[in-house]
Order: sequence, then C-alpha cells, then structure tokens
Amino acid sequence: MKHSYLRPLLLLCAITILFSCGLESRNEQENAKVYTEAEVAAESKKVNDYFQKSFDLGVANYPEFETRLGIKTHYGDLNDNSPAAEERDLKISKEELAWLTDSVNVDALSKNSLLSYKLFKQSVENGIDDYKYRLHNYPVNQMFGAQSSKPAFLINMHSIDDVSEAEAYVSRLNGFNKYFTQLVENLKAREAIGVMPPKFVYDKVVQDSENILVGQPFDKTDEQSTLLKDFMKKVNALEVEESAKSTLEEQAKEALLTSVKPAYEALISFIKGQKERANSEHGAWKFPDGKAFFNNALKRTTTTDLTADEIYEIGLSEVDRIHGEMEAISHKVGFDGSLHEFFEFMKTDDQFYYSSDQAGKDAYLAKAVHLIDSMKTRLDEIFISKPKADIMVKAVESFREQSTGKAFYNRPAADGSRPGIYYANLYDMASMPTYAMEALAYHEGIPGHHMQLAIQQELEEVPMFRKFGGYTAYVEGWGLYSEYLPKEMGFYADPYSDFGRLSMELWRACRLVVDIGIHTKKWTREEGIKYYTDNTPNAELDAMKMVERHIVMPSQATAYKIGMMKILELREKAKVALGEGFDIREFHEVVISHGAIPLNVLEDFVDEYIESKNKDS
Repeated sequence: MKHSYLRPLLLLCAITILFSCGLESRNEQENAKVYTEAEVAAESKKVNDYFQKSFDLGVANYPEFETRLGIKTHYGDLNDNSPAAEERDLKISKEELAWLTDSVNVDALSKNSLLSYKLFKQSVENGIDDYKYRLHNYPVNQMFGAQSSKPAFLINMHSIDDVSEAEAYVSRLNGFNKYFTQLVENLKAREAIGVMPPKFVYDKVVQDSENILVGQPFDKTDEQSTLLKDFMKKVNALEVEESAKSTLEEQAKEALLTSVKPAYEALISFIKGQKERANSEHGAWKFPDGKAFFNNALKRTTTTDLTADEIYEIGLSEVDRIHGEMEAISHKVGFDGSLHEFFEFMKTDDQFYYSSDQAGKDAYLAKAVHLIDSMKTRLDEIFISKPKADIMVKAVESFREQSTGKAFYNRPAADGSRPGIYYANLYDMASMPTYAMEALAYHEGIPGHHMQLAIQQELEEVPMFRKFGGYTAYVEGWGLYSEYLPKEMGFYADPYSDFGRLSMELWRACRLVVDIGIHTKKWTREEGIKYYTDNTPNAELDAMKMVERHIVMPSQATAYKIGMMKILELREKAKVALGEGFDIREFHEVVISHGAIPLNVLEDFVDEYIESKNKDS
C-alpha cells in the first residue's frame, strides 16, 4: 500500500502518452506525403522490374522449370541438385530480402504492386526460415521421386521440333548420371540426421526405376524402352533425312547405356541397401524437431493459424456431416441396409465400373472428355474471365501408373504450345468408379484446376512469380470447391453421381483426420488405411495410396478441405452482406482474378468487394 501513490501518476503518464501518440499519429496522417501518379508508377515499375529480374534468375537456375514455361534457353540441361545450389538459393533470398527492406518505398506503390511486394517478401522470408528444414523430406518416393519424375518430365515437357532440340534431349539423358549421383549424396545427408522413408517406400522406388531399364537398348527384347520410345516417336515426326534420324537414335542409345543405366543402377543399389537400415515409423514426428517442422508445414500449407488438433476436430465433424448426407442418398435410391453396407454395394456392383481392358479404359477417357466439354458450355453462367488455353484428357503413362495418384493436372505451357492436361490413372479400374467421374473431372479440369491455373498464368500486369506461384490451400481449395459448384448448376442429376461428389468431399475430410493422426498421433500406415476403408466407399488401393501420400508429403492433403471451407465461408459472407446484389460471377472473379493467394489475403479481397458493392448501392 505504501506505493499506492504511484497508481494515479502512472495512469496520468499513460493518458499523456496515449494522447501524445494519438496526436503524433494524426499529425503523421495529415503530413503523410501524397504521391503523384508518376511517382507511384515509377516506384511500382522499380519493384516489378526487380521481381522480373528475380524470376528470370530463378528460371535460369532451374532449366526444367524453364522448359515447363516453354522457354528453351538451357534446353539440354537438368536442374542442379547439389547442396551448393541450395546454398546459392539461400544467398539469393537473403540479398532479395535486404533489397526489399532497404530499397523500396512501400507507401509509393500501387495497390497491385503492394500486393506483389507483400507476397514476394513473405515468400522470401518463409524460404529463409524454412532452410533449416531443407532435409526434412524424401527426394525419392512413390509420388514424385526423381526416379519417375525425370522420365515423365522428358516425355511430357521436352518437345522436339528440330534436330537441335533432339540433341538437347540426348544431352539431358547424358545428365542423368550426374543428377542421380547428387541425388544419392542428398539421400545420404538425410540419413545422417535420421531422415529416411519408411520401408514400404523403397520397393516402389525400385520398381519405378527398374521399369525404366526395360526394353531396348537395355535388353534384347523387341520393345523399345520408355525413354527411347518417346525419343524416337518425336524424332520420327521431324522432316529430316533418315540418316539424321538414325544418327540421333544411336546418340540416344549411347546416352541411355552410358548415363541413364548407371544412374538408375546406382540409385537401385543404394535404395536396396538403405531399406535394410530403415524402419516402419511413418510420421513426421520422427524427424529432428519433428513437431516444430510439422506445425510449420501446416502453417505453410493452409495459410492459416489452425492447430493440428483443430484441423483434426474439423475433420471428424465433417466426416459425420457427410455420412448423414450419404445416408439420405442411400434412402433416396431405395437401398435397404446400413451406410457401411451401401459403401460395399458402391464398391462392388459392376454397374459402377468400366471394364479393365483397353475398351473400358478408352470409354472412361471418352466420358471424361464429354464431362469437361459439357461444362465448357455453361461457363458463362458462373464466370466472367475464362482461360484461353485448352485442356486435354490423358491416361497416366504405364511406367508410373502403379505408383502415382488416381488423377492430377498439369498446367499448360505459358507460350500456348501445350494445353493443360487432366491425367486419369487407369491402372486399376476398380479404383475409378463411374459415380465419381463428374467430381473428378470438375476438380482436375473445368471449373477446377484448369480454370484457376490457366487464368492465373494468363493474368496481365502481374509479375511472373505470381503467375506461376501457388498456395496449396487456395489452389486445392478451389479444386474441391469446383466439385461442389456444379451441383448448384443442376449437374449431378443422378443421385449416384451426387453420392460420388460426397464421396470425394468425404475423402478430403478424412484426410484432415488421417494426416494429423499419422504426423502427430503416431498412427501407423495400417491404422490410416483402416480409417479410410471404415469411413469411405473407396477401394482399399485408394486408401493405401492416400495414406502413403500422407506419409511422404506431410500436411499437403489438409489443404483441400480447409481451402474449400474458407471459400464457401467467404461466399456466404458476401451473400449475407449483399443480399440480392450478390452475383456469383463477380464473386468468382474476385476469387480467381489475382492468381493464387493466401486465404487471409483472399478474405481481404472479398471484404473489399463487399464494401465496394455496398457503396455503389
């Protein structure tokens, strides 16, 4: 009590400080410099020029990305996969952050340039912060490991329009040995800190690798190997002398035997050896600082502050809700039995599956094309902007169909030389039910990834890093939202197809539960598979592939449901605020007209849209 006299004094000081701060803040606002249009244009041009310079440097340092953009400057090179390249990138990031901090007048930027500045700076800061986790991943795995991604890159991305580009293909084949040597060294560095894939991964990597070494020139069979077949198909389409084609074929065979073959043999040998030292622990919790790594991964993936436990509980709640809607459909179609029995019916009844022969696979692809073409005719009802690039449907190549997921999308080339590709994996037709075809086509194709990603890279007056960057929660949230949107347009008329839509959403809800279960609650692979088979109508092979994806890509699969729920939340917010003034086309324009952005930034744009509409009215 003897110091009670201090309280009024401190209160007076606090009031004085607050009043002074208020005056200071008001004075700052009154005295804030008003920049002319010319000054804003100049500062904005300065930062955008810098962003372009940074993008060009990044592209030049990653020749494979360069090729994906349709640029052929370093057409014969593969990426540098060494620790030195990672250190180079870190050094560049630190230099970029220093420039962003010291050399930009943020107050003088245009609105669009300020957004680019904030996104670029955040990306650089995240990259610097995440450098400590650079070894917390599996460079070879069944989803996107180098053993399958390098051949897929050459097959799908390296076009051959003249002899020099054929020679560049051969040059890349000759680069396999160096790349895979670096790869093995990277695997050793991870093993040294205790980062190794669980045992189940190894056999899949070996299988992918051995598949590449089947056929000519690796053996005396009549069939050409996967890479030689692709190379010669492209070369034979050239209008050049047969002698030139023969020369190129011999060069390719030589590269396959002297570079590709030893590269894969060395990888196979290492992988088989490391498998003996690996264990069957599946979660990121086993990594050094595994908990911190996974929490960081969730933050990066979802662009939210949701905790692992919160995401887990959201998943459980959504699984219960969707089960209820599925039961309603089972009653609607007159099924007499429990939901689990209805799942079994949907899994096993022949009416829901194409045959496993080539005729069945061709029919599946034709139906997928029809679904996408039908949606194209309705786009004006829900969109203002539409992509210029076209989309094609393609089966996953045989050499990787046993290990990759059931469907995915490759964006079109920036120069328009290659359309977007919706890949369907037809290896196991029992995993591709007809009732899920609509939702799958809408997600991967239109109005899903093709709409969002093609429009993103066609945006004008946007830096290249925004055209080709991505935030998983936004991109995959849009994909899952695009499964739901057609229902409001009258699609999914067949209740079984609507069940398929729900089954896809249920799958994403289960992902929230299983991803968190594996990486924080020490669930095993088998426990994850059982959760899927107990709670979804999907085939066991689907469950196995999904759980294995969770294991090698921590947090990634949480993005879909979190992103979709945010988009729906923002749409409802706009609907309530605008009432009859709400226009779905305008809302979608707000969502997709800025490219991929974090969910919190998306919310800011929706709030601005609401405010501007209310002012206009």
